[in-house]
Amino acid sequence: MKSHPRVGVLAEGLRAHGHDVAECNAPLGLDTASRVAILAQPWRLPQLGWRLASCWFRLAVGARRGPAPDAIVVGYMGHFDVRLARLLFRRTRIVLDHLIGAGDTARDRNLSGGGLKAKLLTAIDAGALKSADVIVVDTDEHLANLPEQHRSRGVVVPVGAPEDWFAAAPAQEKPGRGEDAPLRVAFFGLYTPLQGAPVIGEALGKLAGAPVEVTMVGHGQELEATREAAEGGCPTTWIEWVDSAELPALVADHDVCLGIFGTGPKALRVVPNKVFQGAAAGCAIVTSDTAPQRRALGDGAVYVPPGDATALADALTRLAEDRAELAAARKRAHDAVLERFGCSAVVEPLVRRLES
Repeated sequence: MKSHPRVGVLAEGLRAHGHDVAECNAPLGLDTASRVAILAQPWRLPQLGWRLASCWFRLAVGARRGPAPDAIVVGYMGHFDVRLARLLFRRTRIVLDHLIGAGDTARDRNLSGGGLKAKLLTAIDAGALKSADVIVVDTDEHLANLPEQHRSRGVVVPVGAPEDWFAAAPAQEKPGRGEDAPLRVAFFGLYTPLQGAPVIGEALGKLAGAPVEVTMVGHGQELEATREAAEGGCPTTWIEWVDSAELPALVADHDVCLGIFGTGPKALRVVPNKVFQGAAAGCAIVTSDTAPQRRALGDGAVYVPPGDATALADALTRLAEDRAELAAARKRAHDAVLERFGCSAVVEPLVRRLES
């Protein structure tokens, strides 16, 4: 749950609805980027196979120790684990959180290539979907993107924000953050093409002399391109990563949390966890103007066209210069997620499906 907050949101939400949730976890020891790289490099599959076999043994032992479950929820990136769940519990309802498709993610990160590799990734997705009774996705666009034969088993559960992000929101403006203080902006992520981090970097490069300070947290595929684009711009602190327990407080200490700005097909279909989490922590949200994000957040975000660094720089400048608008944007963002995107609220569609 520390690495993947989505799993924690589902667990917290189901518990809030009165369900007894037992966790069975055997860490694979590979982060998301490593898993995607293995899927795109078939010669590394033996490494994955060995780790997977070891984890499956521990999962099988752990799963059999407790009482028989009424339903099993397999967290995202569980393309292989859902097969084990089906083998162990043939008559139990299996829920797969299909937040990330193997083929879709590899294409977004320019790793899939084509031919046999693409067919392998498609087959991995297809087998996982076939093993599940209920398929959880995060947006209507991702539901429509499921193969037609699986769509009727799909249910939309927004990503939402864990409770610790709401708890991190400041009760009032912090001392010393008056009209003359610079606008503090945060971004955190894995620097994938979906996130459009080089667009952020280009925008920062345009903000030389502006009353804006930025904290960029994370590392990944497009980090170097982002840093190069930001050179000569506003003061920026680069942090490789922050422990998940400390991240809510760090983001809450900023005025603005940045969302995503990519232009690829997947970027236009998602509402990223960072916009929910940043809003829960009391930040104003600046993100790309896409249908799913506007539908989810309404007036709770400041929108700019995907891929438009100039528009992003202009939006940050306006917030830096108009503190009344900044305060209003922070309130709109927090209000938008408080009512609809806490753990209990987001899992309601899944609870209805499980209880039907």
